[in-house]
Amino acid sequence: MQHNTLYTFVFAAAICLFCAVFVSGAAVSLKDRQEENKVLDRQKKVLTVAGLMEEGANWTPEEIKSSFSANIQVKVVELKSGTYATDIDGTTFDQLRASKDPNLSSLAPANDAKVARIPNHATVYHVMKNGQPVKIILPVEGKGLWSTLYGFLALETDVETIAGLTFYQHGETPGLGGEVDNPKWKALWPGRKAFDSDGTAKIEVIKGRAGSAQDDPFSVDGLSGATITSRGVTHLVRFWLGSNGFGPYLTKLKTGGV
Repeated sequence: MQHNTLYTFVFAAAICLFCAVFVSGAAVSLKDRQEENKVLDRQKKVLTVAGLMEEGANWTPEEIKSSFSANIQVKVVELKSGTYATDIDGTTFDQLRASKDPNLSSLAPANDAKVARIPNHATVYHVMKNGQPVKIILPVEGKGLWSTLYGFLALETDVETIAGLTFYQHGETPGLGGEVDNPKWKALWPGRKAFDSDGTAKIEVIKGRAGSAQDDPFSVDGLSGATITSRGVTHLVRFWLGSNGFGPYLTKLKTGGV
């Protein structure tokens, strides 16, 4: 049976409308689950960089939530003063959303990490043992080659020794810049030093191979074929350890002034 042109257009429009409604409905109905999965993934990354969960472990959502609740204390810090914000709930505070809100953030000065805005407040995670923090985990972000990398940097309680680095979101090239996800490369970070004797962030992803953490404490192996991503990691870590990031907070931690 042949149909005229009007019928064809009407039929095609009806199919498009049906598909649009179906896709929109699915997106709305799955939004809560998607948000929950994002939270779970970040909690999983925090547990991993804290050394509480093995890389690649296949934990259930309940196991992730339970371990996170038992071992991680979430706090919110006012970045400029380096003091805790007692009126903000760390479990619900969305730092990424705050960084995009002009009322909750400020323009960042020119920086190599290409961070555009700095939130007034930021989340920090304390890894707890026997009621005392044994590691501090800081959210970090900055530009790589193709994307913004979002991750977590863990420090020991001396606030100088790096305990780990991981990323939970980026769009770098698989096999090149995407090697920031490689467990072997991430294993090179623990034991390195974040700051020099003057308190300046000195850790750097170099071109080529670095020495051991003891012999070459401020250097980490570069990512082969990914010079720009390697530089990006250096820049973003240094930015968030510096005066425009968590610098004031880390200084207070060292002196016991928080």
